[in-house]
Amino acid sequence: MKFYYLGQLSMANRGCEALIRSNSKILSELHPGSQFLCPTENEALDLRQWPEAKADGIVFVHQPPFPTSLKLWGRIFRAFPPARRAGVLPFALDRETRRLLESVDAVLMTGGDIVSLDYGLNPLYYWTGLVDAAHRLGKPTHLLAASVGPFTNDPLTERHMIAHLTRYTSITVRETATLDYLTRLGIHNVRLVADPAFVLDTQPFDTSAFLRPGREVIGFNVSPLVRKFRADETSRKQFDDEIVAFIRETVSGRDRDILMIPHVDPLAGAWENSDRAYMSRLIASLSDLGPRVAMTPDLLNAKQIKYVLGCCRYFIGARTHATIGAISQSVPTLSIAYSVKAVGINKDLFGSTRYVLPTPEVTKETLSTGLALLEADESAIKRLLADKLPVWKSKARDGLAAI
Repeated sequence: MKFYYLGQLSMANRGCEALIRSNSKILSELHPGSQFLCPTENEALDLRQWPEAKADGIVFVHQPPFPTSLKLWGRIFRAFPPARRAGVLPFALDRETRRLLESVDAVLMTGGDIVSLDYGLNPLYYWTGLVDAAHRLGKPTHLLAASVGPFTNDPLTERHMIAHLTRYTSITVRETATLDYLTRLGIHNVRLVADPAFVLDTQPFDTSAFLRPGREVIGFNVSPLVRKFRADETSRKQFDDEIVAFIRETVSGRDRDILMIPHVDPLAGAWENSDRAYMSRLIASLSDLGPRVAMTPDLLNAKQIKYVLGCCRYFIGARTHATIGAISQSVPTLSIAYSVKAVGINKDLFGSTRYVLPTPEVTKETLSTGLALLEADESAIKRLLADKLPVWKSKARDGLAAI
């Protein structure tokens, strides 16, 4: 079979890379010889991350351009908000995207939380508009292991998204909270599965440059995206200071190290939305701690990062797929949460939000309390995951069985 991925721009976000790799792996097991058309902003950079992509059935293709009509719509509704009541007019596909979509058997909407307001209205309507265009071409469209919405605080967008969601051939979601929300909206072609990244393989490599033998390693990931959820620059600076204070206290006087693990890291060296750029600034104020605070090297791929996560005793992370990479290897994990994703996955897996720390509550004390909780519950967490992970990995595969 031949599939086209939507919701994908680049392997810079290792969570997106994990989804593409995992979905392609599962679908290739179900449909041997499948081909996956994967839009890219820069094919050479993505191939550097994934040299075996062609052998894995991946064909990197032209990225659909952002339509001028949608840019104009965004300007109009900002200037005159009542214009939003009219909705978004369907936009025309460029010739190459239309040709590619016409050539495939099905269109797969990946990207995890892309059908949400987390990234703004224009990206939401761009991706959903492309899915609707594929639907108009008569192609089956499938929303894969998604976190959707909620759009409750924006009734206009919610109304438009209900219409959009009813057009999918199938919808799978990765947490009960999304299933319940869509059911309340009257969307019924929905099935609860697990995130496909639970089945992502690891790629072992030499870690001696940043992991010291005989040391307990606590993995740590925090992102500029999470920082933006603080109200103002004063609050954001306080957020930074609290993390630095936590790291300093955590490594003082003990045989343990903190390993900073970027999970969104631009491939061309740009520092916009870069975990590495943000965490580098934090490390700069901890230089007196020497090798007790380190960072993974640049340009690791998603499978290598998952391997590193498995080397950690505990993990504290903000990026959803970094936490999935750790949890799926039975590493006790504290999720720094800014949206429904971390809360929903933790509730379904652990039955509570015991191992979730909401972004507004991040302080030195709450991080220390969270780490102490992981230490106290380590055996119980590992026992629970030993029982549940085989089921969740099966659910991840089952999510694609109907395609």
